[in-house]
Amino acid sequence: MSRILIIGAGGVGAVVTKNIAKYNNIFSNIMIASRSIAKCNAISNSIKNLYKDIKIEAAQVNADNTSELIELFRRFCPNLVINAALPYQDLAIMDACIACKVDYIDTANYEPKDEAKFEYKWQWDYKDKFESAGLTAILGCGFDPGVTNVFTAYASKHHFDKIYYLDIVDCNAGNHGKTFATNFNSEINIREITNKGKYWENGNWITTKPFEIHKILNYPNIGKKESYIINHEELESLVKHFPTLKRARFWMTFEQDYITHLRIIKNIGMSRIDPVLYNGIEIIPIQFLKAILPDPSQLGENYSGEISIGCRIRGLNKEGKEQTYYIYSNCKHQDAYKKMGVQAISYSTGIPASVVSILLTKNIWRKSGVFNVEEFDPDPFMKELPKHGLTWNELFNIDIEV
Repeated sequence: MSRILIIGAGGVGAVVTKNIAKYNNIFSNIMIASRSIAKCNAISNSIKNLYKDIKIEAAQVNADNTSELIELFRRFCPNLVINAALPYQDLAIMDACIACKVDYIDTANYEPKDEAKFEYKWQWDYKDKFESAGLTAILGCGFDPGVTNVFTAYASKHHFDKIYYLDIVDCNAGNHGKTFATNFNSEINIREITNKGKYWENGNWITTKPFEIHKILNYPNIGKKESYIINHEELESLVKHFPTLKRARFWMTFEQDYITHLRIIKNIGMSRIDPVLYNGIEIIPIQFLKAILPDPSQLGENYSGEISIGCRIRGLNKEGKEQTYYIYSNCKHQDAYKKMGVQAISYSTGIPASVVSILLTKNIWRKSGVFNVEEFDPDPFMKELPKHGLTWNELFNIDIEV
């Protein structure tokens, strides 16, 4: 039995909390904490209404403040912390975990608050600290990163001798009815997408202009969608852990209207992350924009359509012959809302994180240090994932288009 603390009360935090609450034979006590005690109480109360005997509580915490986190950890005494907060809070939470001897998982890698740059180096540098403390930290436990990394490891273990080409494809063919809204935290989403694109080829990182490289790809049950190369964090760890890769890219679909909005936001300075003076008060434009945009966790009710995320792989199979392979998972926004009251992006991120928490708590995925999900045996995860509502499919030797 384990005591588990979830930090972050957005859509992802809500899904993680609601899903692990079903497993009171694994998790004895649950706490959800964030800056907004009202959001935490809402999630906690909704769970209490479903499971009368669940031991769950809510707390307020500033996840930027390591001392405040340590105080909370010492009061609740968690065995595991799931970080569903903001990426620039990762290191503060990891510091608190080390101080209080607590295991750690997250869904997004660290990026500084004052610089639109994300990479794993900052968190990988914690490897010795976690190893010395006998603790496990598992990074990138959402869908992408997360499931896509496990998909790659599963393909390598069962179907490929060498993987040469990897293309991760992420399609959201949903409609939420809003003029403009982001599917997860607006600040992080806009920082990520308005940045330069980046991919790996022949031993080098290639940088592109935002939205420079694009093509139409076909997605299962969805059809043709314009897809763009962007910089995405799992490429960094996958290139490191699968050294036979000659090329690795990440594609995401965007409607033209969405891109137009992003360009305007950037051109007028609303994507700035540095403070500006307004009426004698310093404000950060992107944080102000976040405050007036729709809350991603509230988009689910009127969201229709579905998402499709997967890996398109080319290389040599176990017999040394050339092979193409496509492994993917689709999720409908309507189904996600019926199950958890959220849209499919939050659902498909929170479910894998809760699956990793189960594997870690059961000591199936456990070793001391800091790891990405592809460094563990993929089979237990792949077996567990469909039990939680995310099924996956495989296609062999088809035209993977990329």
